[in-house]
Amino acid sequence: MGRTDPTALSLRDVTLVREGRAILDNVSWEVAPNERWVVLGRNGCGKSTLMKIASLYLHPSSGEVEVLGEKLGRTDVRSLRKRIGVASSGMAEQLRSDLAATDVVMTAKNAALEPWWHTYDDADRQRARDCLDRMEIGRLADRSFATLSSGEKQRVLLARTLMPEPGLLILDEPTAGLDLAGREDLVRTLGVLAAGVETPATVLVTHHVEEIPEGFTHVLMLREGQVLSAGTLDDVLTEANLSDCFEMQLGLERRHGRWWAWGTDL
Repeated sequence: MGRTDPTALSLRDVTLVREGRAILDNVSWEVAPNERWVVLGRNGCGKSTLMKIASLYLHPSSGEVEVLGEKLGRTDVRSLRKRIGVASSGMAEQLRSDLAATDVVMTAKNAALEPWWHTYDDADRQRARDCLDRMEIGRLADRSFATLSSGEKQRVLLARTLMPEPGLLILDEPTAGLDLAGREDLVRTLGVLAAGVETPATVLVTHHVEEIPEGFTHVLMLREGQVLSAGTLDDVLTEANLSDCFEMQLGLERRHGRWWAWGTDL
């Protein structure tokens, strides 16, 4: 029999308690190789906390976490983190603003924030430039991160996720703070990324169904730290489920390959 790739991400009964409150409550979820998941839910429902656990920067209070076939608590998380590509608004704030875009991307090879923490060679620098090219911003390779627009910064962070040739991508609200044109441009790019056969299992966190790119296959809905529903987009993303998730009556339709939602009781 041939080798079977391990599940990209597996959570079993994961709970996180802070000050007596369950931020996540018995969350079980699996992401198979090459699946593209969207995580939806209101502010404060636990989405970002879930992503911190999935990217191995936070330990749950209880439950099991397995990433790329390795169990949290039984593996060296510093090595395993190098196999996970992570982009978030918080990441941008941690980066030194005068770093060149190439350095921002290149340091992801070692899950680092500064190029002087490790040694890099010409092949690493070329790999970083190739990742920037893939995100359509190769022309900005030598520009400092601080001089880039919000949309350009998000593309650099997306390029950074690809640098270590990861087995799992976690994109936590990559369109946050973008204007309409910037958002639509980035959603299109995410759709291209999702369609790539070389792109690994991907998880995208958003508040808005309008930001679900074409090519995404599954959705996880969270409400008050619990899984409300999970499965394929066609089966799970319904008016009833979306209304339950956001606790208001919503209309939902799909046009031109994209989803759109609106309040019906306003």
